[in-house]
Amino acid sequence: MKKILGLVLSLTIISGVCAAVLAYVNEITEKPIKKTAHDAELAAVKVVMPAGVEAVGSVDATAYSGQMYYMGTDAKGEVIGYAAKGKDTHGYGGDIELMVGFMPDKKTVVCYKVLAAAETPGLGMKLKTPEFADQFKGKNGTSLKVKKDGGEIEAITSATITSRAVCKAIADAQKKLVAEAK
Repeated sequence: MKKILGLVLSLTIISGVCAAVLAYVNEITEKPIKKTAHDAELAAVKVVMPAGVEAVGSVDATAYSGQMYYMGTDAKGEVIGYAAKGKDTHGYGGDIELMVGFMPDKKTVVCYKVLAAAETPGLGMKLKTPEFADQFKGKNGTSLKVKKDGGEIEAITSATITSRAVCKAIADAQKKLVAEAK
């Protein structure tokens, strides 16, 4: 009985020390990880904005689940584009998260940048290629569908699920802009 109590006590102490170390490591790495993610998001915003954007500002879009979107202005301070994050949870490998740029009408897609995707290498990850992404330029973000579903977007060969998820993620980003405008 003393041996079992000794083992339980030893394991309890070891577990407590491990938990304390993990909590400490989490505390010191949490801020740098958040800063890196924020910096990546801002870099993506600059990539997806229309040409001529001089300054980018963020807007807290409380009308749509507290999400944030970005406005791009020209040298005169006039809004010439928007960017918003869009997400779809039905990609082949899980969530697909995009930063999508829109024209001032908040509907016309400029382009997108992949923030997160775990699709199949060589197939689904072609969502990052210009050949696939360029199809979305100038299209209305709410009406995007792959050709198999009656739309205009040519799906990635053997990756229709991924292609559909990209269409839905772009529509999600567009909804965030429209929801705030109402």
